[in-house]
Amino acid sequence: MRQFNTSSQDFILLGFSDWPHLEHLLFVVILIFYLLTLIGNTAIIVVSNLFPQLHTPMYFFLCHLSFLDLCYTTSIVPQLLVNLHGFDRTITKGGCVAQLFISLALGSTESVLLVVMAFDRYAAVCRPLHYTTIMQPWLCLLLASISWFGGFVNSVAQTGLMMAMPLCGLRYLDHFFCEMPVFLKLACKDTKETEAKMFVARVIIVALPASLILVSYVYIVQAVLNIKSAEGQRKAFETCGSHLMVVFLFYGSASYTYLQPTHSYSTSLGKFAALLYTIFTPMLNPLIYTLRNKDMKAALRKVIKTKRALG
Repeated sequence: MRQFNTSSQDFILLGFSDWPHLEHLLFVVILIFYLLTLIGNTAIIVVSNLFPQLHTPMYFFLCHLSFLDLCYTTSIVPQLLVNLHGFDRTITKGGCVAQLFISLALGSTESVLLVVMAFDRYAAVCRPLHYTTIMQPWLCLLLASISWFGGFVNSVAQTGLMMAMPLCGLRYLDHFFCEMPVFLKLACKDTKETEAKMFVARVIIVALPASLILVSYVYIVQAVLNIKSAEGQRKAFETCGSHLMVVFLFYGSASYTYLQPTHSYSTSLGKFAALLYTIFTPMLNPLIYTLRNKDMKAALRKVIKTKRALG
């Protein structure tokens, strides 16, 4: 049995210790996914800034999404890899609170940013003649700022509520990072009142954005079906399809974690759901946006050709 070096203020992240035969495989897979996330999202940021034809609202928001994903995965994955590879699964109380706050802030920001990206696609498809008038640089900057501000305000509120609750018993967190539903299971007192307050915040930051995105895509589909040109329909669906794939993956897994009572939350399923929105989706974002987007693929090819010519 593994021994943990821990103080009374440390937490122990159990991670995937219930499945020791999977830990080595998970280490390799997650490491590969993390490296792909770093390379892919960094490439999107660099390429989007290098080529003037990509200086559009869509790629402006995509750069924010890529930067978010870089920060989000880095707040979680290195700790997870250490835990999977070694014997020490401990994390200090300060480190745990910091991870909870940062991951919740970045995840919340992404939730709001995906709504902003849906609005951008709605304007591009449903109001093409007025698109440049609507999506002016000052509005893009404002919408991005609102996303970041909203995400961090939500994290301050929920983390504050969590830290105000006394924790009891052994400080074992049955997860691979400091996640809110697992924290609530350590609370000494009845958590119904706190959960009710958190649920309101979660509806605003998860359910409401998901609903707004679905409504926007109803209008987008209607507009696309009214396009007489088959080529025009194809381009419109191609532009929006990649965003919709990200939306389903992100909100579907996040809803399982955050939109159900703590007493019905399954930590086993929760860990694998969390893998989707903390590791898989950030890795998939660059692939979806590059492989399904003609402009980005053309820009990447130019970068590769230039590098070969210089090399």
